[in-house]
Amino acid sequence: MKYGHLFGYGIVIYSVMFLLWSGFVTYGFVEGLVPRLVSLSVLITLGIIAGNSLRTQSWRDIAPYSLAWALIAAALDAIFSVPFTGWSLFADWNVWLGYAIVALAPLAAPWFRRRTALA
Repeated sequence: MKYGHLFGYGIVIYSVMFLLWSGFVTYGFVEGLVPRLVSLSVLITLGIIAGNSLRTQSWRDIAPYSLAWALIAAALDAIFSVPFTGWSLFADWNVWLGYAIVALAPLAAPWFRRRTALA
């Protein structure tokens, strides 16, 4: 197991999404479908990039990492968001959907990897 990838990408995914949503809140860009679609596309892209960084051939090799990344995101939410929002944060289905995407999006990475031609 590559511990740098395990903890590094878990923290990076959380940090980028936290920063993105904080920016949305700061500028009042939180209502409607567009902010959710932007967040969703950024989260899926981050997941695929993180999954590709592992350079594995199968989604089965990525699964332990992606599950750990979702757990890291939940732990960081408990540390950084719960003091401001309370534990009711975890009652929102959107939060759980985000964790599911963090766990599932990297599994698609092998299908997005660039294939090189054999010489």
